[in-house]
Amino acid sequence: MNKESKIILAITGASGSIYAQRIIHFLEKHSNQYDKFDIVFSKNAQDVWLHELGSNPKELIKQKIYEPKDFYAPFASGSANYDTMIICPASMGSIGRIANGISDDLISRAADVMLKERKKLIVVARETPYNLIHLRNLTQLTEAGAIILPATPSFYSKPKNIIELVDTVVYRILASIGLEFDSYEWGESEEN
Repeated sequence: MNKESKIILAITGASGSIYAQRIIHFLEKHSNQYDKFDIVFSKNAQDVWLHELGSNPKELIKQKIYEPKDFYAPFASGSANYDTMIICPASMGSIGRIANGISDDLISRAADVMLKERKKLIVVARETPYNLIHLRNLTQLTEAGAIILPATPSFYSKPKNIIELVDTVVYRILASIGLEFDSYEWGESEEN
């Protein structure tokens, strides 16, 4: 990852706040690998975070948190030159609005900017099962240049607890943005 990189983490109201919490943890731990890291919560995301994790994210997070209607946020414009946007967890409502060009909040506007500027947009979809509308919206985003990375944990690293299981997804997200860190890789020899 380029040390001058600028990253946006958008957190929507889908279930899976723990994924966002772990991304924040790793980005804070590896802050020497990028220049800037900003966060935006959707209208419902803070309530979901509080329900799932039992804490108020605004009291725990060190980074600036932008309000969902703050169109003066730097990443609402392509001139701010952000490299990467991660939407995690990504609700199907947010995905649908982005896929159809409806920029009615900062998350959908920033995603639109990333697509129009041909920058990296990683969408961590959180829903199961998918209906045809979901699949069409995800296909449309893929065709527009987004990376769809569903929150589907893997088990080949033999995770021992929920954090290790969540991190199997988080590692894939962070690897896709070029962050360098130690994680399990398929084919590594296991010590008994």
